[in-house]
Amino acid sequence: MEHRLPSQPRVRTFRRVRWIAFSLSLLFLAVGLASWLIAGALVASANQVVGEAPPDFPFVAAKIPSDSGSQIATWYTNSPDSVATVVLVHGIHGNRKKLLKRAKLLINEGYAVVLIDLQAHGESPGRLITLGHLERHDVQAAVEFARQKNPKHRVGVIGISLGGASAVLGSPLKVDAMVLESVFPTIEEAVGDRVQAKLGPLSCLISPLLLCQIQPRLGVSADRLRPIEHIGEVACPLLIASGDRDPHTTIAETRRLFAAASEPKQLVVFQGARHQDLLEQNPPLYENEVLTFLDQYLLAQPDPVSSARSE
Repeated sequence: MEHRLPSQPRVRTFRRVRWIAFSLSLLFLAVGLASWLIAGALVASANQVVGEAPPDFPFVAAKIPSDSGSQIATWYTNSPDSVATVVLVHGIHGNRKKLLKRAKLLINEGYAVVLIDLQAHGESPGRLITLGHLERHDVQAAVEFARQKNPKHRVGVIGISLGGASAVLGSPLKVDAMVLESVFPTIEEAVGDRVQAKLGPLSCLISPLLLCQIQPRLGVSADRLRPIEHIGEVACPLLIASGDRDPHTTIAETRRLFAAASEPKQLVVFQGARHQDLLEQNPPLYENEVLTFLDQYLLAQPDPVSSARSE
């Protein structure tokens, strides 16, 4: 029986198919490895030495136990003349030192202030950043700390990005006013927006690979990291602020978050602002809107008629 060797065209076709398959395998491996490294960097602990408070700030250092399992590094003021306290919560990969300008603004207005490092940030121990899942306990602990330090004070919260999302996920909090700056409505959009800003069209491939790692890495599903589904539980006056050019939390997403919130509420749009420090971007607008909002609900004397009715 005669055996025929494969023709040259068939051999070339087979080799081409094998080369394509091998190349695709390498590509998928590279994309998978890249997504694993990117996700790891996103949730890696952001611990660092924060050091002492600046000498011109009247802060006292403390450690607050939190149900996140961490001991939350804290600075606080306890002025005898103040009648309200504001808790300041930083964004992802930040720490309490980044909030000193807001603290100074509030102290000059007559507020007591509590600044914290979220777990796995600054000097608060933690293995991983959990995108609000554990950090919500830190905000709750900070609010309780503020209440214990000054039981007669009204208490407000200013939360930036992850700090604001953590405040919403931890709601209802025992606070009298809340300010959310640049807060994402869902973790899916937060991841998608950031990947889109970096990789453009490739985001549709990378984003799902990042999101599918949330459960195995953090022990919580993505559907539990959606502030928009909890913002209705914020049981106090609410101000939401964001930049209209923010690629990480778009203005359309901010408006959706605002629409889902309960009254009384207020939306402040910082024209030209990206995902940045809104106080630095436009100090007059920040002071006029955010500070006025807090003054209204934390410093203003209650209406005697309303107080009598509530009793």
